[in-house]
Amino acid sequence: MKKIAATAVIGIVALAATGCSTGGGDSAGSSDGKGPIKVWLSNNEQELAWGHAVVDAWNKEHPDEKVTAQEIPAGSSSEEAITAAITAGTAPCLVYNVAPAAVSGWVKQGGLVDLSKIDGGSDYITSRGGKVDAYATDGDFYQLPWKSNPVMVMYNKKLFQAAGIDPENPQMNTYDAFLKGAKAIVDSGVKSAIWPAPTSEFYQPWFDFYPLYLAETDGTMLVEKGKATFDSDAGHQVAEFWKKVYDEKLAPNEASTDDAMSAGTTAMQLAGPWAIPSYADTVDVGFMPVPTSDGRENPTTFADSKSVSMFTACKNQGTAWEFLKFSTSEDSDGQLLEKTGQMPMRTDLAGTYADYFTANPNYVAFAKQAEATADVPSIPNSVEAWQAFRDGYSSAVIFGKTSIDDFLSSAAKKIDTLAAG
Repeated sequence: MKKIAATAVIGIVALAATGCSTGGGDSAGSSDGKGPIKVWLSNNEQELAWGHAVVDAWNKEHPDEKVTAQEIPAGSSSEEAITAAITAGTAPCLVYNVAPAAVSGWVKQGGLVDLSKIDGGSDYITSRGGKVDAYATDGDFYQLPWKSNPVMVMYNKKLFQAAGIDPENPQMNTYDAFLKGAKAIVDSGVKSAIWPAPTSEFYQPWFDFYPLYLAETDGTMLVEKGKATFDSDAGHQVAEFWKKVYDEKLAPNEASTDDAMSAGTTAMQLAGPWAIPSYADTVDVGFMPVPTSDGRENPTTFADSKSVSMFTACKNQGTAWEFLKFSTSEDSDGQLLEKTGQMPMRTDLAGTYADYFTANPNYVAFAKQAEATADVPSIPNSVEAWQAFRDGYSSAVIFGKTSIDDFLSSAAKKIDTLAAG
């Protein structure tokens, strides 16, 4: 699945390393220090083009505070490279591809600057992003919530049409209707109706269980106030839904050997707006909200967001802060939207960039969906908590080796302990 490879992967070993307190340390730079800085960008082609354009624009206006941009160094994941740089004291000033799940570990490691302590920092973050308290760690912002890829159900219109489903109005917004449509797809000869990755990586719940759980609970995160929330009626409903998908052979429980959407071996996948340009030449795709038990309109879904963080190795933090604001201004965010199709995390997105959405109607659904998203909780031992959840989910839901009751109860107890630090 392209999405996992492109933006969601976080190295388990790398993030486990952030539990230590070595590296980073107290801020090496000055909050008002001015001068050259380095920033790291995602290796996504469209984001690189955006990043270099913003850097060029800044450098023309600030010749004495030059910004140098490069791709995040190669590694098994972006986070592994960042963790290694924190430990070595060689992190850049800013990274534009931070997964919120990684932040609490890096704070513990001493690698991140508390943006709330910068004059006007909290005000800027909240005025741009609105209700972003969930991105705070111990009440402070060590990340600026930057962009999101709201997860929706992406589908192949041609395969829907062949299965007798209206591709412009599938009417699959309830669990029952979704399962009925999925069965029609498989009966029409398609290998799978939907194909979530059945592998064991800790982040995989973000693309099967978690979006539907957020939808079913109107945005309840996996952990709130230090306690797991999913051993509940809603958690049971979502797990039972996915178990039916596997039990009725509507999704394979082995990994795809290719891009199943492009190959036509699946009709649906959970994805964000990144998929529109990715599949523009191969599949005529449509998007619909994730299903809920009662078919509610515009349900909450997983934001699949990325943030920008400042690192304590940065000497010229004054320049870094000014460049962070410059690169997340209304104008720069508009350029990000134009070049990548990803949703800047700012208030009144559709109104602010009305011309863009008029010219690009395929993205309108995501602009609307961006108003109803939630992310991963900011908790200690985040990776370990998600891994405990995934292990139990895989056993009970995907492979049917244990009961859903046991999975939810056992995983909740493990995660309560982990979240307590």
